[in-house]
Amino acid sequence: MKKKFVILTLAAVLTTTAAAGCSNGNQAAVSPSASGKAAEAPKSPTKFSISFPTTISTGYHTRVDVNKDKWTLKLEQLTNTDLDVKVLEDSKMSVMFAGGDIPDVVGSVGTPTSKSMSGSVEAGVFMPLDDLLKTYAPNMMKAIPKSAWAAVSYKGKIYGLPEFLTNPSRRGTFIRMDLLEKSGLPAPQTVEDFLNVLRAFKKLGVENPYQMRDSFKYSDILFGAYDVLPYKDQFEVVNGQVVPKFFDSENMQKALQGYKTMLDEGLIPKDFASVSSTDYTKNINGARAGSWSGNVSGLPGYRTNVKQIVPDGKVEVITSPKGPEGKGGYLFYAPIVRAFYVNSKVKPDTAISIIKFFDWMLTPEAAEFFTFGTEGETYTVDGSGKVTYKFPTTKEGNDEEGWRSGTLWAIHDSTINKMKMELDPSGQDTVAALENVVSKEGLSGIGFYPDLAAFTKFPDLVAQGDTGPKLIIDHMIKMIYGKEPITDWPKVIEEYKQKGGSEVIKEATERYNTKDGVIVMTK
Repeated sequence: MKKKFVILTLAAVLTTTAAAGCSNGNQAAVSPSASGKAAEAPKSPTKFSISFPTTISTGYHTRVDVNKDKWTLKLEQLTNTDLDVKVLEDSKMSVMFAGGDIPDVVGSVGTPTSKSMSGSVEAGVFMPLDDLLKTYAPNMMKAIPKSAWAAVSYKGKIYGLPEFLTNPSRRGTFIRMDLLEKSGLPAPQTVEDFLNVLRAFKKLGVENPYQMRDSFKYSDILFGAYDVLPYKDQFEVVNGQVVPKFFDSENMQKALQGYKTMLDEGLIPKDFASVSSTDYTKNINGARAGSWSGNVSGLPGYRTNVKQIVPDGKVEVITSPKGPEGKGGYLFYAPIVRAFYVNSKVKPDTAISIIKFFDWMLTPEAAEFFTFGTEGETYTVDGSGKVTYKFPTTKEGNDEEGWRSGTLWAIHDSTINKMKMELDPSGQDTVAALENVVSKEGLSGIGFYPDLAAFTKFPDLVAQGDTGPKLIIDHMIKMIYGKEPITDWPKVIEEYKQKGGSEVIKEATERYNTKDGVIVMTK
């Protein structure tokens, strides 16, 4: 019943808008009301510039003029705004800050003190938002978890508006089930089972039995199985000290040996260390991969794209292979996905409108728009309130939908869009995978928000959300390629300590003990 009300409310809004748009010179002007007061003049749109972050250099935003795009224009209409939109790769944000041409609102994949923010929050480039949020953001204050607010705060003040998560476990292991069925093998349960499945895929002629990507992004399945993920929020307490999980030398060596075996046997690309995000995606969508790691929400899109190449292709999410300690899966995400920061030079009235713009994104009207688009064009509603949505059937259509429901929808719970998933069999499978598979796996860890101050002194030791420190990644790659012995991993740990890691560990331990900006990533 609630869903029907939401849909009809949106229909009413759109009908009102359409009626206003049909006004012409032959109609009588609006007369004063019976009370003698003239109708209130509509408020002019609030103008502001905004950059949306991305981690890829391809996609819908590269093929269209985003400021003339129909979804941008519709968003402006619904929110009474006049947006100057840019899409900026998160890795290139430092160039923007260096140039000084900073939009009124800046979106980032990171937290206020992350590398991509380039010290801008500390330097006063953005304004604290606590007072504005208390007065003008009732939806955000109600819906966003405390952990997400903590992640976008600096020295006790909120600086970012977070796209948040209510469930930290999002990634899963994908497999071409049609290939698994041809192999005659059951779904893998252990690391050795997984390697045997990959070997079978290779015999079937699969180009990339397991799809890798540079810096082990979305290709960290063995690090998860051995619980040695080298990431930002993957610290643990060992003998009273808070240390990175890759300090577990025994299990790290097992994981590295597993990757070396995969490389030596041709189960991963020979150039795995330099596979870009673009090529990673192309290989999966081009049906050239047998298994891969990714966000479970991508299941419908993967199925659509693979079936365009292999009509009988089947993509499923399976339980991730477990290591000797019975662990498996991927990192628990930080409570935020993106965050948006308001330039301190923005005028007070504009800042208020910006906060309201983002707060609107948590309304039923916004959810309908970002999820389904425009009634009559991308979806219809029957008399009972049932939605019929035109799901995209091509890669281009998926990209466009991703722009509207992903990029433009800045503030919402990004765990899963159940509104859309409920309408599609693949979507229902996605929800099932999240609730029945992914929710039962994953690696907890300790994170620090803001980042450890020591990292500013030792950039090669900085780990991002799902990318290990350069020093560590470089040694991993050399060992997998056989340029360094895997048994030298204890030496890597000592090198890490000598190059600033001891200071990192000391600060991490002190902050953990004093509960200073500590977030434990767990279910």
